[in-house]
Amino acid sequence: MASVELQNLSHSYGRGEMRRQVLQGISLRIDPGEVVLLTGPSGCGKTTLLTLIGALRTVQSGHVTVLGHRLDGAGRRQRQQVRRGIGMIFQGHNLLRCLTAEQNVQMGADLLPGLGYRARRDEARQWLRSVGLKDQMGKLPHDLSGGQKQRVAIARALAAHPRLLLADEPTAALDGATGREVVELLRRLARDQSCAVLMVTHDPRILDVADRLLQMEDGCLLPAAQ
Repeated sequence: MASVELQNLSHSYGRGEMRRQVLQGISLRIDPGEVVLLTGPSGCGKTTLLTLIGALRTVQSGHVTVLGHRLDGAGRRQRQQVRRGIGMIFQGHNLLRCLTAEQNVQMGADLLPGLGYRARRDEARQWLRSVGLKDQMGKLPHDLSGGQKQRVAIARALAAHPRLLLADEPTAALDGATGREVVELLRRLARDQSCAVLMVTHDPRILDVADRLLQMEDGCLLPAAQ
């Protein structure tokens, strides 16, 4: 069963004369364990596509199946249930300012069934070590650099052991070596846990990690990329 299957997905913003179509007839399949990189100019619809696959927006037109659940026609509760199997890494980090790095990551581990507090804490610490933050676990977000906050967000997404990982420019705030380590970590997650990965990137240094490269332009997937 595919992790993601889209058929003729379209999406628009605004109404009337202000209505603007940002996605046009997107059809796409991503299988478990597959790493797919999505490239394209700013404003072409990449982030909108991620938010629709991530059940953060209501599907307007077309068919969307994620982790075996149909999202077109799905209500809020159904979308929330689907999101429990999805790890999301967006550029805004979305860390809770009142929680330490360890506590933010532990929020991801809290989604794992059957784990006590200590097990969830240990899981959080393991992932923070994996992204090179073993000495920053007790710091609040305002005491971390942009790159460190990005790594905390990545660790939080991975701590939930997702079946699907959606990442929007995960290496944008990272130096070359750290960015490479992070995408290698994501590739291992895909292989070891059969997690599908869809990553938006403009970083040419990481394109070789992909099983497949897709290119988007003006809300469409280019035919040669499918």
